[in-house]
Amino acid sequence: MKRGQIDEMIGVLREQLLAKRMPGKIWRGELSSSAISTSVSVFALHTVDKEKYAPYIQKGSAWLIETMKEDGSWGDTIESPSNMTATLLSYTTLCAVGKAPQVAKDYLTDRFGGYTDQHIIRGVLDYYGTDLTFSAPILVMCALAGIISSWDKIPQLPFELAVMPQRFFRFLQLPVVSYAIPALIAVGILRHRKGKKNILSPIRESFIPKSLKVLEKLQPVNGGFLEAAPLTAFVAMCMSGAGYRQHIATQKGVGFLIDTVRDDGSWPIDTDLASWMTALSVRALGNDLPEKEELAMLIRQNAFTHKHSFTGAKEGGWGWTDLPGAAPDADDTSGALVALHILLDGVYCPEVGKGIEWLLDLQNSDGGMPTFCKGWGKLPFDRSSPDISAHTLLAFQLWMERLPADLQRKCRKSMSRLLRWMQKIQATDGSWTPLWFGDQDAGDERSPVYATAMTVEYLSDCDDPIAREMVRKGLAYLLATQNADGGWGGAKDVPSKVTLTARALSALASYPETDSEVMKRAFNYLYEMYQAGELFRAEPIGLYFSRLWYSEEMYNITFVLNALKKYKLNIS
Repeated sequence: MKRGQIDEMIGVLREQLLAKRMPGKIWRGELSSSAISTSVSVFALHTVDKEKYAPYIQKGSAWLIETMKEDGSWGDTIESPSNMTATLLSYTTLCAVGKAPQVAKDYLTDRFGGYTDQHIIRGVLDYYGTDLTFSAPILVMCALAGIISSWDKIPQLPFELAVMPQRFFRFLQLPVVSYAIPALIAVGILRHRKGKKNILSPIRESFIPKSLKVLEKLQPVNGGFLEAAPLTAFVAMCMSGAGYRQHIATQKGVGFLIDTVRDDGSWPIDTDLASWMTALSVRALGNDLPEKEELAMLIRQNAFTHKHSFTGAKEGGWGWTDLPGAAPDADDTSGALVALHILLDGVYCPEVGKGIEWLLDLQNSDGGMPTFCKGWGKLPFDRSSPDISAHTLLAFQLWMERLPADLQRKCRKSMSRLLRWMQKIQATDGSWTPLWFGDQDAGDERSPVYATAMTVEYLSDCDDPIAREMVRKGLAYLLATQNADGGWGGAKDVPSKVTLTARALSALASYPETDSEVMKRAFNYLYEMYQAGELFRAEPIGLYFSRLWYSEEMYNITFVLNALKKYKLNIS
């Protein structure tokens, strides 16, 4: 390893990162195209009006056929291994448009152990367990397409509960996660309309008008629920199937799908992660960044200034994008606060105070930080997360001395609770497991390397004894999981990846005492990938929503740049 090699890579990455920012705007990035998004969107358009939307249906169907694997299966992305969900949804869509490949049916028959209603329904429900967020929409789509002949074994979602005030949702034990209320309504109404009736059916029917009003209220102006094509498409197809083809929510949802389709006929899993990409870019560039004040103002303007209709969250947080469908969440709020500290050189502004207060109000009773909503906690993606908790702690720590005295006291109390919770859930091997990132090559699809690296890096400036002990264990875990090639996968003995190696190197280089030979091997892995032209290869690292994988082109750039700058500082 030569210092010239580090400088060379830093220069190339910095130039590429700056070039990806549109003048006067934040970074947007580009998410991978998704077989799940594409199949569900095409099916929704086909259900609503197959003649009117024929060009989109034909192009999307062609993309699915072109990306099908030889065995008749699909993964979430082109780079993803085959899975049941992507294959079932893609096959269902191609059946609906009259282009069903027999090889895909054979794959599913083998996967489910048969092809009857019972095989398909049981296979889907077993895969997703008690969380019906994704399984119920999948099954009603299959029923709409005739893949499933009977509606009676498909779970009935309690759409009528959506009319309850949001503050009661945490007590209702809903079978879907916090972001999925639109699906709860649309899927539930369709399932009710198609299923057998009983003595309670008239009562349930009476709740439909009010439920539809809630759906309208939750839908953003551009029609895209959470900027997500799958969620929006599921709502549109169910509304159409239930007899509400001309309803405003259906038409706005279709409009969103038309506005977000790509030139090749595919859809990404979400429109973009602009706020997250901007926070990562600012952190990677640090003070080596032009137009800092302008960028800071753009970030400040993206903070929510009103109570969010979707989650009921108060004002002050940031979402993952600046587009209308976003909802505030803890990771992006922390990211925005860290970015503002860099861009404003630590000078306090009102948005910082509001953001800190927003995070304080979100903290769960267990002491950890959830993603979207406080207190839901029963289903996986509403639980506290270690890397998000550590990110929150970093934001508090950076701004602590500039906060009003009362807010400082609240932050110190919150930080103590965060640390105790993180200590409690740290595994015996020193690792933590994240909610929102995984590794497709790992047997359990988890990525403790990611969560451990992020948490250790976020804690690098925290002098609390609890934090120091957690860091010691976390660093030991990272050292024990480095592969022979110098890189890291999501867990021990999982194939190395650029993104995860960069995250691990960033964490290790945050501590002066780290073995230089370990970091040198990590850098050599990244440099070899750079020389081979593989540094920017797509790596589906994210586990988005309910087991949906995606890759983002800017992860490689920002993760590696951040790692190299920390590494250079460590060895200086």
